Amino acid sequence: VQLVESGGGLVQAGGSLTLSCAASGSTIALNDMAWYRQAPGKQRSFIGRISRSGYTYYDADSAKGRFTISRDTEKKTLYLSMNTLKPEDTAVYYCNTIPNMPLWGQGTQVTVSS
Repeated sequence: VQLVESGGGLVQAGGSLTLSCAASGSTIALNDMAWYRQAPGKQRSFIGRISRSGYTYYDADSAKGRFTISRDTEKKTLYLSMNTLKPEDTAVYYCNTIPNMPLWGQGTQVTVSS
């Protein structure tokens, strides 16, 4: 299974971005999926997850009501919509199944300027 994250970039504080995670096969449809991020000099941290039934759960510290996880099983894609971005959201963002597959994608860089 291959996970390919995309959609990152440079955005000003207060802006929005939507990240995508494309997965091969039926990965998105058959698994609970999650988003993570890794800020410079820090460990990878959990942002939130979406179950196969569509139930979502967010880490209060990371998402703080600004992030939304969704998916399109027909397009085999997971999304992370981020609003009101802050400089501390600068990180490489990753997706993975739950439980995590051992091989992670390359991630997508999000840089928020102040």
